[in-house]
Parts: sequence; C-alpha cells; structure tokens
Amino acid sequence: MRIREIRAMRGPNYWSIRRHKLIVMTLDLEEYEEMPTNKIDGFYERLKEMFPGMYEHRCSVGTPGGFFERVIDGTWMGHVIEHIALEIQSLAGMEVGFGRTRGFGEEGVYSVVFAYLEEKAGKYAARAAVRIAVALTEGTEYDLEEDIQEMREIRERERLGPSTGSIIEEAVSRGIPWVRLNKYSLCQLGYGVNQKRIQATVSSDTSSIGVEVACDKEDTKHLLEQANIAVAKGDIVRSERGLREAVEYVKYPLVIKPINGNHGRGITINIQNWEEALAGFKAAKEISRSVIVEKFITGDDYRLLVINYKLVAAAKRTPAHVVGNGKHTIQELIDEVNKDPRRGYGHEKVLTMISVNEMTENILKSKGYTTETVLTDGEVLYLKETANLSTGGTATDVTDIVHPENIFMAERISRVIGLNICGIDLMTTDISKPVSETGGAVLEVNAGPGFRMHLAPTEGMPRNVAASVVDMLYPPGTSSRIPIVAVTGTNGKTTTTRLIAHMVKMMGHKVGYTTSDGIYIQNHMLDVGDCTGPVSAEFVIKDPTIDFAVLETARGGLLRAGLGFHNCDIAVVTNVAPDHLGIRGINTVEQMARLKGVVPETVLPDGYAILNADDELVYNMRENLKCNIALFSMDENNENIKRHAKRNGLYAIYENGFITICKGTWKMRVVNAVNVPLTFGGKARFMIQNVLPAALTGYIRGFDLRDIKMALESFIPSPSQTPGRLNLFEFKNFNVLLDYAHNAAGMQALHKFIEKLDGKPKVGIIAGIGDRREEDNVAMGKLAAEMFDEVIIRQDKNLRGKTEEELIGMLTKGIKEHDPNKEIKIFKSEKEAISFAIENAKPGSLIVMCSDVVPDALKQVMDYKEKEADKLYEFSKEDIPNMG
Repeated sequence: MRIREIRAMRGPNYWSIRRHKLIVMTLDLEEYEEMPTNKIDGFYERLKEMFPGMYEHRCSVGTPGGFFERVIDGTWMGHVIEHIALEIQSLAGMEVGFGRTRGFGEEGVYSVVFAYLEEKAGKYAARAAVRIAVALTEGTEYDLEEDIQEMREIRERERLGPSTGSIIEEAVSRGIPWVRLNKYSLCQLGYGVNQKRIQATVSSDTSSIGVEVACDKEDTKHLLEQANIAVAKGDIVRSERGLREAVEYVKYPLVIKPINGNHGRGITINIQNWEEALAGFKAAKEISRSVIVEKFITGDDYRLLVINYKLVAAAKRTPAHVVGNGKHTIQELIDEVNKDPRRGYGHEKVLTMISVNEMTENILKSKGYTTETVLTDGEVLYLKETANLSTGGTATDVTDIVHPENIFMAERISRVIGLNICGIDLMTTDISKPVSETGGAVLEVNAGPGFRMHLAPTEGMPRNVAASVVDMLYPPGTSSRIPIVAVTGTNGKTTTTRLIAHMVKMMGHKVGYTTSDGIYIQNHMLDVGDCTGPVSAEFVIKDPTIDFAVLETARGGLLRAGLGFHNCDIAVVTNVAPDHLGIRGINTVEQMARLKGVVPETVLPDGYAILNADDELVYNMRENLKCNIALFSMDENNENIKRHAKRNGLYAIYENGFITICKGTWKMRVVNAVNVPLTFGGKARFMIQNVLPAALTGYIRGFDLRDIKMALESFIPSPSQTPGRLNLFEFKNFNVLLDYAHNAAGMQALHKFIEKLDGKPKVGIIAGIGDRREEDNVAMGKLAAEMFDEVIIRQDKNLRGKTEEELIGMLTKGIKEHDPNKEIKIFKSEKEAISFAIENAKPGSLIVMCSDVVPDALKQVMDYKEKEADKLYEFSKEDIPNMG
C-alpha cells in the first residue's frame, strides 16, 4: 500500500458542503486491491480484538455492528482504513463519525475521506490507519496506545482552549463566521470591516490598559484599596530583607506569590514560619522579580466572572484533593479519583487528571508524607495550593446565591480596573453574605479568565458565559459579515469577477477581490499570481479595510483544501467545460460540474445563485440549492428561461442587441451591448455572456439600473482592467491580440471573435499544457490549425509533468490532422515566440497570443508598442495649433 497524497479540507468541499473538516487521502492499494477482508485469515478477529468499539460503526448497513458485517462479507482495505482512522481519533478524545471511500479513477486507487477535529491529528490518523491495516493483515504486533497518546498530545498542542472554543461555538451557532489567525488562540470573528478579534478570553474591545493593570498585582491592589474594596493586607518585596519586614508587618499565616504569575505558578499558601516564607519567596522569584506577601485569608476560594461589566457566573473552587479511607495509599487514592470519566488528559474533558508534580511533592514533604502514605479514614489531603481546574481542581456553580452586595462589588471592580472581561478571585466563608460581614477579601483580578469552570462545573448548573462575550461583541442588529460574491466556472471567471468588482467600487464600496492574476484590496494589487484558492479568499475576508468581497473561485483550490469561506451571498457559475480533467480524481465533465457546484451550494438562504441557462450542467445545479435562483442566457427563447419566467423568476438575457434584466415577463433593458466596451462592439459574444451575470449581480444588490449601465460602459478592456483578456494592441502595420484562452471552449470562443476581426494572415501563438490529457492537447492543436494561417508553438513556463517534446508532439499531431501542410514554428519560450512574431509581422496581419504568464507577455508587447510610439509620435511646433 502506498499513500500518494494527504490533503486537509478546511471549508465546503467536493465531498461535503456541511462537513468542512475532512482528510482526503489518495491511497494506492497495490497488491491489497486483490485482498478483500474475507480473504485474509483471521483479519476480522484481529480487528474486533483491537477495536471492540467499532461495533458502534453502523456503516451502510445502518445498524450497530454494520461495519463488522461488511468486514465478514468482504470489503476493501480502503474502506477499512477509513473506519480505523475514525476510531483511533475517537479513542484519542476526538469524536468523529463521517467517512467515505470512493474510487479515484485508476485501478486499485481510492480516495479515503474521513472527518477530523484537529488537522495534524487527522493527518497522523491517516498514516497510522494504513500502518495498522498492514499489521492486522499480516498478523503482526502493533502498539496502538503509542498512536493514541501521540494524537492526544497533538490535539492538546493544536486545539483551541476550552474558553476560546466556547466563544467560537457560540459564534457559529449564531451564523457568525470565524477564522483562526495563528496556531494559538488568536481568532477573528466576522469579516472585513465588521471583524472582531479574540485571544483566549481577551477581545479586541478589551482595554489594553485594563489588561496591563490586571497583570500587575501591585497596581491592581493599589487601585482596589483606593476604591475602598476589601483586599488582603500585604506588601510587595524584592529581597530577603524586604521579606522579613513584610512578615513582621503582615503576620502569619501568609500567602507568597509572584506579582505577574498565572495558573497558580509560584504560589505558596498558609505559610506559618520563616523557613516556609523563605522557600515560598524563592519559588515566587523564579516567576517574577517582584513578589507579593499577603495575609492568608481563611475561607473558600470563589471565582466571579464579569463580562461587559455584568456578573454572569460564579464558582466555588476546590483544589485537587483526596480523602483517606485508612486502606489505600495516597497514590492509589489519586489513581481512583482519576478514574472519574469526567477527567481527561489536559483540556480533553471537563476535569483534568490529577498529577503528582513538584508542588504536590512539597506539600507531602511538609506533612511528612510520601505517595505511599496511607491516610486515616476521612482525612482530606489537598494536593495543590491553588484551585485551578488545570491542576485537577473542581468547581461548583454558585451563581444563584451570590449576595447582591458582592455582585455590586464585582461589577464595580471591573470598572475600576477597566476590564470588560475579568475573573475576580475572592476568599470568603460564605458567598451568600456580604464580604464586609464575613471578613473576606479580593485576592486577584484576572484578565483573560478561564471559562471552563463555568461552562462545565463539577457540580451545579452550567453557564453559557460565551454567549455574553458574543452579545458584547455583536449586540442585536450588528452585522458580522460583509457581502461576498463568488464566481466560478471554466471560462470567463476572471473577467466577470473584475467587472463585478468595478461595478461595486463605483457604488462606493471598499472592495477586495481575487483573480487568477492576483489579489486586490481597494484597487491595490497586494499579491501576484493565480490567487483563486482558499488562502487568497481568506486574505481578502481577513482584511479590516474592506466592506465587500468578490472572489474568483477555481477548481484547484476547491480540490486542494475546499473553499476559503463558508457562505456567500451571491454565486455566479459561468459555464462548465472539459478542462483540467484527470487531476485529483476528477475525470469527467460531470464530476467537474459537481465540483463547481460546491460554490452555489454555499449561498445563504436569502442569497442568489446566478446560473448559466445555456449550459445544462450549470442549469442542473439548481436541483441541490436552498437559495434563490437567477438565470442568464444568450437566447430569450431558451426553454429553461421560459420555464423560469413562468415562475416569475429573475433572469438576464441578450435580446435585440440589449443586455436586459427580466422579472417574470417584465423586461428592463440596461444597455445596448455595442455600447459595452468589453464586447468590442458586440463582436465578442462570449464577453456578452460575462456581462449578463455581472449585471444581474448589481441588480440583486439593489444597484440602480442607471448605475449598472454606467459601470458596464466604463469598464474598458485593457491591460489594467482586464489583463490578458482580449487585450488588443494596434501597431502601425499589424495588430496584436493577447488572451488567456487555455482550453478548447475558450479557444472556440476566441475563434468566433477573431473571425469578425480584420487581419490577414492570422498568426497564432499557442502552447501545450502539461496537466491536461493527451486528447485535450491534440484537440487544442486541431483548433489552432482551424483558427490560424500560421501557428507558432511555444512552451509554458511550467511544463506540469510532461516534457517539451511530448507537448510539442501532441499539438503538432492535432495541427497535422487538420492540415498536413500548415506552417508551424517552434520556440522554447513565450518571450522568444512573441519577439519573433512581432519582429516578423506581415503588413495587415493579426497576431493572436494565447498567453500563459500574462504579466510578462503584456509587458513585452507594451514595450514593443512604446518603442514604435517613440518613432511615430515625434512632432514639431508646426504640428500643434497656436504654438508659434
């Protein structure tokens, strides 16, 4: 067995619109293709022994034990690996259940698809599942626990923490989109100008001064004392002499802690003598230069959570502890506590397993105990000096019994410190009574407080505190989104995208858009190259300066990682043609249509999918949609259009020379196509087809028809507005047309256009494309022979897996099949081919360049144009009126 490729989907994708997080493994079974499970002795028994939990896998049978039935009857190894990958993730604490295995289009090669929670853990599961399948087949020993533990550790390193995760879950439940900005907990909610950021439980609306004050315990204590809020008596020290003075001032018992510590690090409590004080001072000094010495307040440890200056939850925290029974050792008692199914590794579950660390050992040593000591019956031993859940502590919800005076105090503290999200640590004997009566005190104010104890307390009612954060960031009526228009199809995507972006800009929006040429933010090109994938889409929606996005969405990114956005408001599908077939399991034009159909399936329910009614593959996409549908057609008598009109549908047509938008049978003529520069006076019919969905997009967005007309009339085909799309250069004795046509459908459209252009002879510069099938390149050669009087073959910059000789041979074969006598010239580079064509151009000729690297080709042609202009446009004073 051989893994060819492992890809991670991160958005809507070919395999699932709803399940965004999928691993897609291309697996060549090789000799295992001939070994179904019922032909392998003992395979079922070994599989069942290693994974008894797989009994719950229903598979296609639909009942518990269904997958095992398939194994007994005989199933293929790719299917088994899919289920192993799901099961080992679940055993590592990542419960996932979706999977499917499909043929790749080659004998013995499969796409094994399964869900993941953490991408790196999912990829690890893919490789591990293959290893496990081989071991089960061969009957060899396999250390499954090593894989499980490795995936647990990957999960803990990669996952969002429980607090951040809860905010994200709440945002998603409200339809608020989000993007993870780094490998830690920095996340973006919303898009463009409407974005907010969170990091753990600090938000972009949180005061940085408030965070700074809370992180400095000296400043915090000073401000609280000034506000007449009860705090523990204490002092800040930096030396042993200062420590001695503080001890004399505060008196025992004491608490010593670092001034800027967290998670209980460096804290020593209930200090009763100088030796303990000195040890506590040294422990705190390892964390920070300055150390707090405070009076040890007796009572229970409470955490009050304030969000948006309102108390939303309170919990009583208890340090990790065991209770003796006179029989078992301390270690045995710890092991028993850790058997609680609510306890897990790290943040895996609502409680964390108790570990014996240096703090625990110091506590045991101070009491003269070891882990082998047997506690007396009923003796309570606290194993940590702090009540943090991350060290094994427990929490009890007490929100409903907090005294109103204590609520007032907590909300006032959040204002005093200036923190809209804060956790207040309070020590008191009874939270249901005012602190002023119990002699309690505020110990700390924490920025970025953990939510875990409130989301899933050990006892008491869970509190959805994340909802309060999202309410604060996005009050009712506040938008988190920006309009997104996604454009896909085989041909015409880039021009349609640019035209829509132009129209939207004219309406005053700050637009970000992606094309096969680059990424543009407010007309500034910020990246160059093919930017039609998910990374480029994310680049745009992450930009805080834009309020509208237009995203060209191509096949490659969809197959590589899925869409870079989860939903759009409008999706345009221009057409589907047999291009890029035979790549990553997409072998037929029907499969390509299904892939492109992912984009309209992501349209929000009140949005629109704009579909080409002249292309049956595109028109049929409507069957899977749950949004509004608008159509466009070059023929008003198209039967699909007529049916849509009877349903009072919205559509755009080319009729009587006009770009026309229709609702039912009512027509609204926008502009005569001959007045739209993009159509070259109506000659470029395929450009008219690009104008129709753009006009519809403007109408759907509520733009006035006069504004749409103005936008269409002001969009000039040129190297700046439509680079590489019908760029016509008029030289003195000949013309040059540069276009990105790179497949049969594009070439046929170009053929119809240049037939209407003057110019003889017509010279074509073409190239074979390495990631196309042989028949596709032969067809391109045949088309070129039909279109051009002379053909120049040049090489792409990227050969994409084939040799120069192979590509030249395919094109030549196609040319000769059409016309054995056709004149052919061959050049190694596009630059050489362009230079030859221009420098040897015949008077009256038309040179058509089907370009690969558009920016380079444009610059070369424009350089020639400028050199000619230098000679043509020399003038004297006599040439200019009124210039004496």
